[in-house]
Amino acid sequence: MEQKLIETLKKYWHYDTFRPTQREAIESILSGRDTLVLMPTGGGKSIIYQLPTLISDGLCIVVTPLISLMKNQVDSLRKKGILATAVHAGMSRRQIDIALDNCAFGDTKFLYVSPERLASEMFRLRLDKMNVSLIAIDEAHCISQWGYDFRPSYLRIAELRNIFPDTPVLALTASATKRVAEDIMKQLHFSEPNILQGSFLRPNLSYCVREGADKLGQIVRIANSVEGSGIIYVRRRSDAENLCKELHKEGLSASFYHAGLPSTERAERQDEWLTNKVRIMVATNAFGMGIDKPDVRFVIHYSIPESLEAYYQEAGRAGRDGKRSYAVLLAGEEEDTTMRLLVESQFPPIEEIKSVYDDLCSFLQIAIGDGRNGSFVFNVYDFCRRTGRNLNTVLNAIHLLHLNGYLTLIEESDNPARIRFRVTRDELYSLRLTAEEDAILIATLRLYGGGIFSEFRPINEMEIASMCRTDVTSVHEFMKRLWRAQLIQYIPKNNDPLIHLNEERLPKRDLYIAPETYGMRRERAEERIANILYYATETEKCRSNMIEHYFIGSESKPCNICDNCLARKRREAQNRSTESICPEIDNEITRLAGEGLDIRAIAEQIKCNQELLISRIKHLRSEGKLNGWKS
Repeated sequence: MEQKLIETLKKYWHYDTFRPTQREAIESILSGRDTLVLMPTGGGKSIIYQLPTLISDGLCIVVTPLISLMKNQVDSLRKKGILATAVHAGMSRRQIDIALDNCAFGDTKFLYVSPERLASEMFRLRLDKMNVSLIAIDEAHCISQWGYDFRPSYLRIAELRNIFPDTPVLALTASATKRVAEDIMKQLHFSEPNILQGSFLRPNLSYCVREGADKLGQIVRIANSVEGSGIIYVRRRSDAENLCKELHKEGLSASFYHAGLPSTERAERQDEWLTNKVRIMVATNAFGMGIDKPDVRFVIHYSIPESLEAYYQEAGRAGRDGKRSYAVLLAGEEEDTTMRLLVESQFPPIEEIKSVYDDLCSFLQIAIGDGRNGSFVFNVYDFCRRTGRNLNTVLNAIHLLHLNGYLTLIEESDNPARIRFRVTRDELYSLRLTAEEDAILIATLRLYGGGIFSEFRPINEMEIASMCRTDVTSVHEFMKRLWRAQLIQYIPKNNDPLIHLNEERLPKRDLYIAPETYGMRRERAEERIANILYYATETEKCRSNMIEHYFIGSESKPCNICDNCLARKRREAQNRSTESICPEIDNEITRLAGEGLDIRAIAEQIKCNQELLISRIKHLRSEGKLNGWKS
């Protein structure tokens, strides 16, 4: 087995040895044990599930939250000659059918899915036909309500255990406290506790906090003194755009990135940065996950992030190649007040949450008792403009409504067209249609089956057009005609966010916001704010040790490269220098005092730091060597 592991590692990744924790994790999986791996960002987590799958029979299901991450991983595996596929919302039913068939009956080794996909009937029916050897969960902290990025859809992953009771589960995360780690194992029904933990130390990464109002000046100085590419994280989209303009004025190569940009533009900007056509990316936290750029030399946080977990993950994108890199946190004035207000905005009053829900349903023209399993195009900016509501309040209210199971905001780009028939199949056949329209209808029913009468289904209008030898415009116009006749619900292909109602619209008074999603989560948020503020204001302790203590409760030797460690080394060097000249200063003080000079005259004669001089005089007096001297 030892030889097989090394041969596989060399064949596909061209490495001769494993990184710390990788071998132990792989051996744990191969022995059939459920395993939780805590490993820092850039530590090589993907190898831990990919390598044992390659040397075993069967398929690995990888649950991951981001489509971009799925695509990157699938592309990377295919370049290595490994069969891999992904199933996500941007695919037609036909494409999903083919992908799942390849997993059930072909030689596909890796299937990447989002946690939401696990609930679909089509996916569950195919699972029984798959030979699944491993279930891997990326960003596993999302399953814990104690974590900083809890996602209710992750709770569905545990249902896979009922389908594959003998298949080991691998949970992976770069940021989990002890409490979160225990909750992950509980939620995933681990047969026994089994945590493998890599060190949270990054020996090549120098952490630093810089205070002051001139953040732009700090950034320019860092960019001009450190070579290589960098990332600057900001809190708001407007900050990303405005700071990018300021950097251009300073002659720096920069671009900006946030979720409000069209998907094609985001991809283009990301590629320009990855290929070093642009040096600095100014971005919100929408940027970075799943990106493999090893030579990032600096990551700057323009504002204090919401938690140490988020900071550690984002800062950890620097220096993955092992070379000296810098993680700089800019702490401005009144950060404490700003962070407290942030918590307030994250948890609007419960009555406000209910009011947002009510206005949102009215905005989408959903009647009470209607809307279950419906998806509706939703422009949050238009909603805020029409209702006069604050954007952050609305987004946080939607998030809490999501946590309580009422609705889901789908921000994925390139949403396919979706339809649901409101009439029976027999009623459709009684319609008077042209030959072309009849062909489109028959093609739609053949491709998307009976489920289209009970729930919204994504459709590929180009695929329908090809099947009945017409053009996409004709298909689109026919769907619009059926929609105007109220025969179908129709959402055209779009790049806009969608609101998906998990339940029918309820009267405002019947909405229930669970304490664990509100009060308890607020307490955890306040704890996380307190921890990141402590990190930002502490000036004595090693910053690497502070991070390690937060996550695993222990500390190791000081890193000697963070700002606090460097300041300590300077003080120690100064003290050593001072100690070497103290005997000489003491002799001079004693001689001059003996000649009757007062302290002012002595200070004029001895050219040294005044604080040092006074401390030596106090020392000599305590030793009784200046008895009778009047200062």
